[in-house]
Amino acid sequence: MSRQASGLWAWFLQRATAIYLMLFILYVLQHMIFHAPADHAAWQAWVAQPLVSLGGLLFFASLLLHAWVGIRDVIIDYVHPTAIRVSVLTVIGFVLVGCAAWVLQIIILAQIA
Repeated sequence: MSRQASGLWAWFLQRATAIYLMLFILYVLQHMIFHAPADHAAWQAWVAQPLVSLGGLLFFASLLLHAWVGIRDVIIDYVHPTAIRVSVLTVIGFVLVGCAAWVLQIIILAQIA
């Protein structure tokens, strides 16, 4: 992909992830309003359902991607020294990868229990 099209790809990813995030949040709100779990066991059973787990996994992947694209664009636009920009982006990347590992752990433990 050319450098000219990379901005369009980032724009598309930002919009696509925002749409999925909104739809999943609406789904969870609808579920909580009409079928709220009575206790922790019911909540855990709901999260352990395969489609809910997959939706949650896609939600957090979309959230992390959405965050990365947004933060990356802000850093690239406003942090001009290259060394600082690369350092900040590296730290943010590690934080987001750590968050992804944490989400995977939560979803896997919900499946096991």
